[in-house]
Amino acid sequence: MKIIHRYIFTEMLKIFAISTLALTMVLFMDKVLFITDLVFNRGVTLPEVVRMIFYITPGFLGLTIPISVLVAAIVVFNQLSTDNEYVVMKASGWSFLYLLRPVFYFSLAAYIITNLNMFYFLPWGGQQFQKMVYDIVRTRANIDIKPNVFNKDFEGLTVFVNDKEGSHELRGIFISHNAAENDAKIILADEGTIVSDSENYRIHLQLRNGSIHDANKPGTRYQIIKFQRYDLNLDLPTAGKMRESGIFKHKDKSVADLWQLIQEKKKAGQPTHFEEVELSKKFSIPFTCLLFGLIGGPLGLKSSRSGKSGGFVVAVAIILIYYVGLISGQNLGKGGEIPALLSVWIPNIVLFFFTTYVLYKVHKEIPFTLVDRVNDAYLTLLDAFRRLKPGTAEVESRHTTPNL
Repeated sequence: MKIIHRYIFTEMLKIFAISTLALTMVLFMDKVLFITDLVFNRGVTLPEVVRMIFYITPGFLGLTIPISVLVAAIVVFNQLSTDNEYVVMKASGWSFLYLLRPVFYFSLAAYIITNLNMFYFLPWGGQQFQKMVYDIVRTRANIDIKPNVFNKDFEGLTVFVNDKEGSHELRGIFISHNAAENDAKIILADEGTIVSDSENYRIHLQLRNGSIHDANKPGTRYQIIKFQRYDLNLDLPTAGKMRESGIFKHKDKSVADLWQLIQEKKKAGQPTHFEEVELSKKFSIPFTCLLFGLIGGPLGLKSSRSGKSGGFVVAVAIILIYYVGLISGQNLGKGGEIPALLSVWIPNIVLFFFTTYVLYKVHKEIPFTLVDRVNDAYLTLLDAFRRLKPGTAEVESRHTTPNL
């Protein structure tokens, strides 16, 4: 690798590392409340928190790596142009496409890493995280059901036991079951056993020798049902929060699992739009690394007139436009309004043609009016913002007032 290529590659690597770390930390804030709840209410230790962070991280890298490639390319080429290094390189006989080679290599490396993350690390991390959270909550749930204490950890249930042997055997059980409005049941049982269901993230309470007291509506006949054995499903504590926080998602499934699920649903005559979109995203998102890297170089050069901050503005604009298109496309695909497998590729197709157009313009040194207009608008807004700052007018008046 040439010295100039090594220099550009190294500079991109620095910006990429900083951007990836910062963006991952920002996205991780979405899970902080859930983990904090486990720490304070379930006694999760620091090593367990570190393991959770390790398992969650691959889920964020699919988003942060492509964005960081774009930011790195724009910032580095913006800096080359702002510091007039690009002019010196052009005077030395190096073409724009020649200088773009390290960007392509860097984007290709990011593409490979993102593919490995989407195909292997993400499903593995998601499954390990789910298993770890389930084990923590299941263990803490067994401990929390204490004798002679009303337990309200399980949604819609109040559990009271007279005695407990070990962590699974219960004696003298009283359960108030409020599944819905105007649907209250009282369950009494001599004994019961807690049985874990790791596949569905539930706990089964196997009750023996008891009765169910049911009065669904006020004024109706009171009903008593006796049983020798009754299985009651208990949602794990915070299981609802797990689903609401998006911890259990199709994105955590491997390509093989998604494909198998699609085939099973097709045989059952069920729609497969949701699974097909998630499967297609496994391939479309890594490809974005190549497009973001190649478009970042020319946009970084063209945004140099507005200074180094202009590069960030261009990066944010491209990211917003792309991901709004991605979200819109996948929503249409999941709804069956457009082909599911094609839906998440539409932003990439549009970005591919735009990238080709921009590369051609910059290589041929043809004026790119669109970026120039964006830069002019940004400089105008920046100048207006500076004039609105307190004290700016006074400073300007001092400089413009002639000495008497």
